[in-house]
Amino acid sequence: MVDPLVPPFVPVLLAALLLPVVGKYLGRGPAHAVGILATAVVVPYVWLVPEGAFVAGVDLFGFETVLFNVDVFSRLMGLIFGFIGAVAVAYSWATDADAVQTAFALSYVGTSLGAVFGGDWLTLIFFWELMAVTSTLLVWHYGGKAVRAAFRYALLHGIGGTLLLGAVVWHFAEVGSFLFSAAPGGMVGPVAQTLAAIGMGVNVGFVGLHAWLPDTYPRPHVAASVFLCVFTTKTGVYGLFRAFPEGELAIAYVGGAMALFGACMALLQNDMRRLLSYHIQSQVGYMVAGVGLAGSLATAGAFGHVFNHILYKSLLFMTVGVVVYRTGEESLKKLGGLGRQMPITAIVFFVAALSIAGFPGFNGFVSKGMVIVAAHYKHYDVLWYLLLAGGVGTFLSFIKLGYYAFLHGEYEGTVKDASLGQAVPMVAVAALCVLFGLYPPALYEILPGVTEVHGLDAVLGGTEFHPFSPSHLLEGVALAAAGVIGFVILKTPLSRVAKVPDVDSLYNPGGLYGTRALVVGVTELYAAVDRVVVGLTRATIRLVRDPRTVLDDATVDRLTRQDTIGFGVLLVVVALLVTVVAL
Repeated sequence: MVDPLVPPFVPVLLAALLLPVVGKYLGRGPAHAVGILATAVVVPYVWLVPEGAFVAGVDLFGFETVLFNVDVFSRLMGLIFGFIGAVAVAYSWATDADAVQTAFALSYVGTSLGAVFGGDWLTLIFFWELMAVTSTLLVWHYGGKAVRAAFRYALLHGIGGTLLLGAVVWHFAEVGSFLFSAAPGGMVGPVAQTLAAIGMGVNVGFVGLHAWLPDTYPRPHVAASVFLCVFTTKTGVYGLFRAFPEGELAIAYVGGAMALFGACMALLQNDMRRLLSYHIQSQVGYMVAGVGLAGSLATAGAFGHVFNHILYKSLLFMTVGVVVYRTGEESLKKLGGLGRQMPITAIVFFVAALSIAGFPGFNGFVSKGMVIVAAHYKHYDVLWYLLLAGGVGTFLSFIKLGYYAFLHGEYEGTVKDASLGQAVPMVAVAALCVLFGLYPPALYEILPGVTEVHGLDAVLGGTEFHPFSPSHLLEGVALAAAGVIGFVILKTPLSRVAKVPDVDSLYNPGGLYGTRALVVGVTELYAAVDRVVVGLTRATIRLVRDPRTVLDDATVDRLTRQDTIGFGVLLVVVALLVTVVAL
């Protein structure tokens, strides 16, 4: 064990500052080596720091905060964030990402680490907002269509962050402290809970608040997408757990809806990264359902799925990124038969696909199974069916993606397989997907709530979990069979589907024209007020100088000089009142 010296975000953010300088004077290779070292060192550091350790006493905006708080939840997040950060930096180097882009990516990793290791709400919201800024810069840096996508991304996350900030302030007013330990039950009060749920719902992709995912993640450099698919949504799940550590059934059902909706929308996509982006929403739905269900099994499943999802989802974005990098094509309609020319990429893709689908022997089968079993044990049958249906949709989607990209047809031209620099990180992550799928005790070691391990089984809070029980194995195989049969039936109709609109097709133009109407309305209002005030002012001047230009002769004969001045002052007051009311 080691003493908690500095928060783990410090070396990562320092590396982010150094990378552009190192890249300019020493080249991309040394710059990315610095990034790999800074992120990789997080893994042993957070593993060796004892649970319960913290770094407190740091003043932030006049309040004492805890910048480094280690418990089983933050440790799990730190381990996987550090590992995949190093993998993604290596992949960035192999796909020709420049040092500035990787610097933005490292700042994104560092602020995410700051959010999950904070021991209070003020630290979390501070890094939460910085995470939105740094991820926006990562998207924006690529230029082109990514610029507008980044603007929309920043706008939505700004709204979500503002709602969460309101929840934090309301919570502080109720509790008198920002510390998590001051309110072990999470957010206090219905107002704070509602604001927190909606604000964090933007980050995790609640249905209706999700459209930024497929809008943003397909736009930037392929290496940037690997970073983006990891940190924002998973930090959102972590924050949701901190806000509702005892669960909330409504949130569990929202998670079930996410699982099904995201899988269905993914099935209709032809853009590969857009398909993967919808499946972020779907898979995060299982995590959200686990958080909402609460209890040892569901919570362990939620965080186990966070860990596993980061592995296989980053692997999926890396494999698809290699396809885009080698062919320049994003659409499945322009690809086909690549498995014959890109065998390494195809093999690791199918490992990742079987993992995300939850096929027995792969890591998603274990963690997804925990959440599904928890819903079944608690007799939430509707939620259980939603999660199972989401599983069928996942199989369907990745059968479609794998079939059209790697198996069906023939790609015109010669395509190189993944380079050594691309293959090494992909194979390493694929190996972990298999390891945690075949030997779940390796996963149990880092999960919350595991009290006993017997062979491949675990006991969590008195509940036994048997990942390879006959019923669970049958369930996994049955979902796969349903996916295969469904694809055979739906193959022809799916091939005719063009781009499918989402909710952003309503609120993007609505926001554009609504904002334009607001600006025009406010401008016209001020113009009208200006005309009224100027008219009253001119009338006042004329009245004081020569009352006869405003009033008739009989009235003027009855007025004294003081009456005229007083009436002029009255007009000025009226003009001021009109201005104040307009403001």
